[in-house]
Amino acid sequence: MIGSSKVVFKDYNPKQNFLFPPNLLDFIEENHPVKIVSEVVDQLDIRNLIGEYKSGGTSSYHPKMLLKVLVYGYLCNIYTSRKLEQALKENVHFMWLSAMQRPDHNTLNRFRSERLKTQIKEIFTQIVLLLQKEGHVSLKTTFVDGTKIEANANRYTFVWGRAINKSKERIESQLEDLWNYTQQIAQEELKDTEPIVFKQIDKEKVSEVIDKIDTTLKKKKIPVRVRQKINYAKKNWRKNLEKYEAYENILKNRNSFSKTDHDATFMRMKEDHMRNGQLKPAYNLQLSTENQFILHYTLHPNPNDTKTLASHLESFEENYGNVPLELVADAGYGSYENYELLKRKKIKSYVKYNYFDKDRKTMQVTHSASNPLLAEHRKKAFRLLNTKRGAALRKQRCYDVEPVFAQIKHNKNFKRFFLRGKAKVEIETGLLAIAHNLKKLQKVA
Repeated sequence: MIGSSKVVFKDYNPKQNFLFPPNLLDFIEENHPVKIVSEVVDQLDIRNLIGEYKSGGTSSYHPKMLLKVLVYGYLCNIYTSRKLEQALKENVHFMWLSAMQRPDHNTLNRFRSERLKTQIKEIFTQIVLLLQKEGHVSLKTTFVDGTKIEANANRYTFVWGRAINKSKERIESQLEDLWNYTQQIAQEELKDTEPIVFKQIDKEKVSEVIDKIDTTLKKKKIPVRVRQKINYAKKNWRKNLEKYEAYENILKNRNSFSKTDHDATFMRMKEDHMRNGQLKPAYNLQLSTENQFILHYTLHPNPNDTKTLASHLESFEENYGNVPLELVADAGYGSYENYELLKRKKIKSYVKYNYFDKDRKTMQVTHSASNPLLAEHRKKAFRLLNTKRGAALRKQRCYDVEPVFAQIKHNKNFKRFFLRGKAKVEIETGLLAIAHNLKKLQKVA
């Protein structure tokens, strides 16, 4: 019959046994990122990480294997320990990394949260120094910027510093009213009592005054509402002031925190899907980059970038033993304190100020500051930023640090932390930064 040739299929028998077991490496492409992860982690000195383990007991999974699994997981946008556990059973790349070992999600989570807590920054720094050795970065020029990443916290359970102050003021005011009323009713009994200053009154003084009021008015005929107010005050005011004191110890210099992650501060998030800038518990992530590699990262509780630079640079210096020669940043960092800091550390400052773009149109500093020293810093910044080098660095900043944030938030879909508390969030940030750098290395290698 014309055109009726027999169809030929390849042999297919999923139940057939292999004569020799396959080598997992044969299933992985030559320049696959998983190989970069394995090669780089194998070069690390992890003696300090091994020191986190106690001798004796049952055998433990090797920390290099667990580190590889976590880093490769963050590289593949797999961030939870349960999904990593699943990948170790199903994904050939994870199977090869782990040599077919299958640590469960509890093991992976403990390693991440406990073992890496004090070691992640050192591991990250070692990798950056390897990048420097291979000529991918110099650590001499850094581009600094910040972004806000939402905390893993309930956005509806919060504490605001202003609300605490108002509550304390209300207690002070009501206590003063009760005291004045008591003086009117029992003027004779209180004639020898020392005057009381009600501003900034503490919990001990509140208890003392309320007890005095209660004792004085006990045998007096007073309205029911006054008696109810005294009873309420005795039962609640000291307890409330103790609570406010605890809250203030958590707040420190912040204006808010989340009750489900005390280290997270409420910040206005530009990335809200409704584009209405909702307040959410978050961390301010500061990055230093060079050639789109992350050189350094720090997390901050304050939403304003201006106040982050000092501690960010201090941490950079601790990691690498020196500061960069040049620093490039946008106008959010152009404060008097930051210009002075960079001058003191002898860092060439390519940092814009608020009116730089307007001043460029006239090619002179027309918006001088009221502070003469700040005005001088702005003039110097204006001159530097308009040199050939300054113009090149201004242009490079747009495609150096900003694309890194785009990679993290959009390509890696990392818009919200999975762990809680600054210590654990820093571990996540370190793993994210390492994964980003190794992915970038794989592309340029």
